[in-house]
Amino acid sequence: MDGFMKFIQASPTAFHAVANLAEMLVAAGYQALEERQPWRLQRGGRYYVTRNGSALIAFRLPEGRLDHYQLVASHADSPAFKLKPNPKREAQGYALLNVEKYGGMIMSTWFDRPLSVAGRLAVRTPGGIETKRVYLDRDLALIPNMPIHFNRDVNDGVKLNAQVDMLPVYGAAGADILALAAEAAGVAVEDVAGFDLFLVNRDAPRLWGAQGEYIASPRLDDLECAYASIRALIGAKPSAHGDMACVFDNEEVGSGTRQGADSTLLTDVLTRAARGMDVEDVEAMIAGSFMLSADNAHAVHPNHPEQYDAENRVSMNGGVVVKFNTAQKYTSDGVSQAVFEALCKRAGVPVQRFANRSDIPGGSTLGNIANTHASMPSVDIGLAQLAMHSANESAGVRDLGYMIDAMRTFHETEIEVAGDGDVRISWAD
Repeated sequence: MDGFMKFIQASPTAFHAVANLAEMLVAAGYQALEERQPWRLQRGGRYYVTRNGSALIAFRLPEGRLDHYQLVASHADSPAFKLKPNPKREAQGYALLNVEKYGGMIMSTWFDRPLSVAGRLAVRTPGGIETKRVYLDRDLALIPNMPIHFNRDVNDGVKLNAQVDMLPVYGAAGADILALAAEAAGVAVEDVAGFDLFLVNRDAPRLWGAQGEYIASPRLDDLECAYASIRALIGAKPSAHGDMACVFDNEEVGSGTRQGADSTLLTDVLTRAARGMDVEDVEAMIAGSFMLSADNAHAVHPNHPEQYDAENRVSMNGGVVVKFNTAQKYTSDGVSQAVFEALCKRAGVPVQRFANRSDIPGGSTLGNIANTHASMPSVDIGLAQLAMHSANESAGVRDLGYMIDAMRTFHETEIEVAGDGDVRISWAD
């Protein structure tokens, strides 16, 4: 948990999260690959590749024949506000940031808390354009609430307008956010040709509860699963199959980018890795693979249990959640559920099952999207949390370890998709 909290603080955006995950992989002996360069792979090798600086796929190869992959998919982005191309605005003597919504956040949770700006800059160089990650690592901005004296209905429910109500103040008139970002990145502001900058919550992760059994933190959805997937991949014993951890970007806005789950990224890596291992039938290899789609789940809210299905509620610190949806927003079915729950039993990890009320539509995630490009049996899993898409979310301290143990056991177990829905499981010695 201590390592995860440090990771969250150091990962204000997907660009930073992927860079930090890559550092973990390098420290564990993984070798970086470039999409634009030939891949020279070795049996038993460990590799990773990034795309756009905001998505990452890490994989390790078996010593013998590559028959299939066992992979975990998660995402690195979280709901936030993004700076518009012309981000500067002034009003009543203040410098404001002109921002728009990225993903479906609970906007009211962003009021009156310390904020800053992070992301990347596109910088002109003699050779072209170079990207630089940047984080103004200080309390820089704040979105002030209207006082109740001028907003008497605030406690009765007020509709917020992202264009009007959610513009952060970051200084007196004349302040220049791009100059501040350039200074933090160590470049001249006149060399900044473009940017992808986000407003980020500065609150540090913290433990809370009578026994410190919960964590409150920004970006738990879905950095918790992304971190767990890399920790599990690094910690798992070698296997006879290929193992993979995929951390996509842009899940919160539909995944329809070249670095999202609805891109060729997964199939590109699967195909190139197969070629490097002299696999003749790539399609058969993919069809025999198995995916864990890992994205956090909704814990039952103690003040509003009526919003949750009475028999399919889950709780923080209750174990890994298997998620179901009959409209296939989640990929879990009876077979993939049975396989995953058998793994959890082997690992000594408790399991919970979640489904929405029949009259409340649920959210979606990336497993079913990735499966349209690389089709394989899949199960949707996550960790129970409160206040999903709030500026601060809460989860159970014990659940992170449960997820890492479940994922590690997944990598160490041989799961053979036999066809026509049957799956064989072989445990490691």
